[in-house]
Amino acid sequence: MNHKEEKHMNHQAHQMEGMDHGAMHGDNQMSGMDHTMHMGNFKQKFWFSLVLAIPIIFLSPMMGVDLPFQFTFLGSDWLVLILASILFFYGGEPFLSGAKMELKQKSPAMMTLIAMGISVSYFYSIYAFIMNKMMPQNHVMDFFWELATLIVIMLLGHWVEMNAVSNASDALQKMAELLPDKVKRLNKDGTEEEVSLKQVQENDHLVVRAGDKIPADGVIIKGSTSVDESMVTGESKTVTKNEKDKVIGGAVNGSGTIEIIVTGTGETGYLSKVMEMVKKAQTEKSKLESLSDRVAKWLFYIALGAGLLAFIIWWMVDKDISIAFERMVTVFIIACPHALGLAIPLVIARSTSIAAKHGLLLKNRNALEQANDIRYIMLDKTGTLTEGKFTVTGVEMIDPDTTQEEALKVIGALENNANHPLAIGIMNYLAEKKISPYKAENLQSLAGIGLTGVVNGKNVKIVNEKEVEHLAFSFDESMKRQYQEQGNTLSYLIIDKKLVAMIALGDIVKPEAKQFITDLKAQGIVPVMLTGDNKVAAESVAHYLGIDDYHGELLPEDKEKIIQTYTAKGEKVMMVGDGINDAPSLVRATIGVAIGAGTDVAIDSADVVLTDSDPKDILRFLDLAKQTRRKMIQNLWWGAGYNIIAIPLAAGILAPWGILLNPAVGAILMSLSTVIVAANAMTLRIHN
Repeated sequence: MNHKEEKHMNHQAHQMEGMDHGAMHGDNQMSGMDHTMHMGNFKQKFWFSLVLAIPIIFLSPMMGVDLPFQFTFLGSDWLVLILASILFFYGGEPFLSGAKMELKQKSPAMMTLIAMGISVSYFYSIYAFIMNKMMPQNHVMDFFWELATLIVIMLLGHWVEMNAVSNASDALQKMAELLPDKVKRLNKDGTEEEVSLKQVQENDHLVVRAGDKIPADGVIIKGSTSVDESMVTGESKTVTKNEKDKVIGGAVNGSGTIEIIVTGTGETGYLSKVMEMVKKAQTEKSKLESLSDRVAKWLFYIALGAGLLAFIIWWMVDKDISIAFERMVTVFIIACPHALGLAIPLVIARSTSIAAKHGLLLKNRNALEQANDIRYIMLDKTGTLTEGKFTVTGVEMIDPDTTQEEALKVIGALENNANHPLAIGIMNYLAEKKISPYKAENLQSLAGIGLTGVVNGKNVKIVNEKEVEHLAFSFDESMKRQYQEQGNTLSYLIIDKKLVAMIALGDIVKPEAKQFITDLKAQGIVPVMLTGDNKVAAESVAHYLGIDDYHGELLPEDKEKIIQTYTAKGEKVMMVGDGINDAPSLVRATIGVAIGAGTDVAIDSADVVLTDSDPKDILRFLDLAKQTRRKMIQNLWWGAGYNIIAIPLAAGILAPWGILLNPAVGAILMSLSTVIVAANAMTLRIHN
């Protein structure tokens, strides 16, 4: 069932016992800044901080140098101090909190580097303010200007990136919505009562009517039906269920009313186990480090080491602690260039815009960085490589004396009142062709064979391939070979004991899928098909598309285990899917790609969504990722690379030869690198 056809139930996720949905935030995939997502509104903080920063910029010098537009008045230094203090604690709060979390995890990165820059700027400026009040003859340079611009630009960078990359919703909440609010429970005296789902316990007897969602895992104790499990298992065919057969909570009951005895609910249910797998995989995946975080981590250690070393050496040489302190602070501030805060966000914003124009929704920026190392792409079959619904793929006439339209009218007469998937596919086909079926009389079901009846005074049957072989009909079997290769189901029409026609139904392979697989192989990427469908269908589709490695009849945990096998070897893996059964795999994979026509759960679990449901868009994504990574690396060099020269010069490595980096020059270099970074990001293009 398509997720657009699903009516969202208005209930809370806690109705599934034991599910701690709040423990998982969809935004935790934004490695390096994931923890800042809930630390306040960056947009609001940016605008308020900008208002605070403007007076500071006009009233305080840049690295000790007065700019042409700057002015002062009596008490202006106090105003700067007050505004800077508010700005530091308000605008800098996300970075200070983020740094605390990074240090707690023993993994300093971007947040720690920013926090070091703004903290050193602020507290040294407080020291400078006090010293200048106490001893005005010995002026000490402050860094209020750097503090203001650094906080504002870093907030802008985070806002730009968050605005560009959509926040993932809570996939666990969507899973809980698959289950109904209320259920019909049978009491011991045979009466029914409507109760809340959270009241249901194991061994309860429930009544599930046609069209209702099955509320919990269980075993049928009365009745038979057909069940649509596609939302849960990915199996495209509706499954016939009889007494003693198991049913899964979240599946949709089809044709008949059934009574079930509950075997699993809450933490023991199928959906709960899938949810737990998603949560676990999500937690592990959030540990991935982005490229900018790795650069920031090294820059933090280099700056910290260089700054402390500069302090020690200058103190030993000059015996003046104020000069040594100032030199250390200069190193710390220069090491946190403004451009670094915009280097990646501007590229992300540009690539996200380009992606949207090509049917790609980017939800995790790390996906763009990781895509360049992908060697294996795991592909779900149903809905990804195929259309995901039964359709008539061909009608072949065996009896030359009967027209195709005549045969379809007879077939329609037999299937008109049936509700199984093949019948629905046939009747939809007749409706498209505007063919009105005949009327059938004495309609009967032939167990395990098909249907029989009387149409226009003739005895007619529609039977399966096994029955045709049993009746030993002879015909040109080459006409069915192509359909068999694609995993189609074949049915045959018999009129008055004469084989008249063959009709093929199948989950159609998307027309663009074959070329897509060919193009993947040409790029050195190995396609692997993972599906919940039966092995025969899996094999036929895989062979038709040219996929050598495929697996059928997989449960969600099976798919996830296969991906874990690859990732455990250090391989970078992409998973493409559209069903709930794909959710753990989408999260577990290095990159999860959801088909836009898939379930909400799959979409919320993915890093990338193909809004046009075209697998060829994956090729565009890979190309965009390649171009994006190139721009990211270029911008990181422009944003932080000049520190290779600037940090040693700021530390005074060439001081014995009279060469010492003027702080004002360092500030100009930082501003220049910001402009270059912005211009470079706008030149990003996609080739396909």
